[in-house]
Amino acid sequence: MTIIGAGALVLFLQQVRIAMASPFPLSILDLAPIAEGVTTSEALTETVKLAQAGEAMGYTRLWFAEHHGMPSIGSASPEVLIASAAAATSRIRVGSGGVMLLNHAPLRIVEAFRTLEALNPGRIDLGLGRAPGGDGYAMRALRTGGGEEFSHYLAELMAFEEGTFPVDHPLSRVAVAPGGVGLPPMWLLGSSGASASGAGELGMGYAFAAHFSPAPGGPAIAAYRKAFVPSPAFPEPKSIVCVSVICAETDEEAQFLSGSQALSWALFHSGQQRKLVPPEEAAAHDYTERELAIIENQRPLWIIGSPQTVKARIEEKREETGADEVMITTQMHSYDKRRESYRLIAEAFGLEG
Repeated sequence: MTIIGAGALVLFLQQVRIAMASPFPLSILDLAPIAEGVTTSEALTETVKLAQAGEAMGYTRLWFAEHHGMPSIGSASPEVLIASAAAATSRIRVGSGGVMLLNHAPLRIVEAFRTLEALNPGRIDLGLGRAPGGDGYAMRALRTGGGEEFSHYLAELMAFEEGTFPVDHPLSRVAVAPGGVGLPPMWLLGSSGASASGAGELGMGYAFAAHFSPAPGGPAIAAYRKAFVPSPAFPEPKSIVCVSVICAETDEEAQFLSGSQALSWALFHSGQQRKLVPPEEAAAHDYTERELAIIENQRPLWIIGSPQTVKARIEEKREETGADEVMITTQMHSYDKRRESYRLIAEAFGLEG
């Protein structure tokens, strides 16, 4: 029998870790889900716990999405959650995925994210979305402008950041504060490919929302790469594909836990607003034909299963889209099970915290 020396064993284990390590970065998109039976304070405290767990597991970044008027989602103010998560961690990048720019005065976003960058140098991302993040009533309540296009808001944001307003422009005299710090790297978010070429031309990163969009992400990311012009923040094109994943020890358990997401999705798209329901209630629910149709229409976009099943599907999605990075969002009623899902995925890909 051959006995392996301590030095050889260490080298062997290092080689195994290298061989198992993920060939692409994995990140987290947190919608700050609010489960039934849980207070809002408890749900938002879980965002910090997930940030700390994600950092320990080796995830690259954590983004918060802006949503309004949804009782099951607590991320109405991404910049507040970013500050909270960044203060409780030290390495993981934290950002917005995204801030819905049409809901805000561009100057306000520049000020908020300059402040975040000053507090956490080199760890903040600014992801910008074109969608409203809510229904028409929320849009009306949040809208600050006169119905201008997203491109107008984006141009104004960049003019504030770069100081490029013409001298006779009424906003040229605004002194953007805080000074002495710039915006963090900017990403444009897309779900149809409409933003892809623009993100490339502006030298930004590009993130495709495959977690809810049935549009293929591959053509959008290819268009982004084709149009890409290098910038200080992005010398090379960087793309992310976001996927919806629920992982458990077995395929059967994962399918059971996914019932919360499925029923909540069906209720929401049937005009019923509720917090995230327990999987036991989802299993006992008497589904209408409409609810079943809504779920079946969305189910192909959900990656659900054991670590082996999930790993294969994530690798397939990454290869299919050509993205540089995969971002994972997970909606579960149990916050412990949600962190467990991220842990199982991290271990399957060999992430190192």
